[in-house]
Amino acid sequence: MLAKGSDLGGRPPLEACRRSMPTIAHMAKSAYLRVYMPAERVGYFPEHVRTTSRRVLRHGSFGVWDEEPSDDAFITSYQGRRYVCPRFPRLRMLEGLLAFRNAYRGATASVLVPRGLAEAAVAELQSIQAAGAARSHILTSPWHVPLRWFAAFVPAERELVEKDGIGLSIRYRALQGDAVRRVRRAAAVLEGAGLDDHVVDQVGDVLTWLEGFPPDALVELDYDEVAGLFPDGDLVLDESAEDLAACLQALADGDFERAGEAYAAAASRWSHAQSITHAN
Repeated sequence: MLAKGSDLGGRPPLEACRRSMPTIAHMAKSAYLRVYMPAERVGYFPEHVRTTSRRVLRHGSFGVWDEEPSDDAFITSYQGRRYVCPRFPRLRMLEGLLAFRNAYRGATASVLVPRGLAEAAVAELQSIQAAGAARSHILTSPWHVPLRWFAAFVPAERELVEKDGIGLSIRYRALQGDAVRRVRRAAAVLEGAGLDDHVVDQVGDVLTWLEGFPPDALVELDYDEVAGLFPDGDLVLDESAEDLAACLQALADGDFERAGEAYAAAASRWSHAQSITHAN
């Protein structure tokens, strides 16, 4: 079945579509939220290896693309267990194209993505989903990490890592069951505090996406290339998950002043990256 919101009309799609957008995002430094499945439940996928530090733009029927097109996977180990995250690049590209179109209304949508092209994308997406690749395992965010992603993690899960071609970076890892419980609480706290529906809905979209995976799946937030926007010293001191947790706790306690201060600390850390997002 076609993912909710990925048709030609209706509301913009859920987080999986909104943040795929590889036709745009993969030309930028991007951060990723990935879900890895226990390896014993996933069919064979070759391990993904970055072939070059210089990505090559490709022109296809649905636009410009610079991600390797093969259906390989990220493979990792966590707590003694092997996990696999399929990339499904074509699936994510189609979702991103439709999300881009659905983000606009009226004539603007057809100017950006003509109806015939969108209909072809819908048909191909339905075909891919019918073949079994019905869910993206990767969300992509150009130039920054959305603060709502941090709701899935606790500060103790933060890791400083060295990545080939990137240098110092940050990642968070948690089991799906823990991540879902935390995001569900965050959505409830935001709704209870009377925040704007748009804010609550964005967190709800992350929750909906995560709930499609089993409790023993592994959820990973990877700064990846976005880490390159910060000096190493700033990465060492980056406590975005801690700031967001403090904000949510303050909202739960009804202390809006303290919540605002904690949110401002996190938002100011990402203000430079956000400015690049809007400039693009």
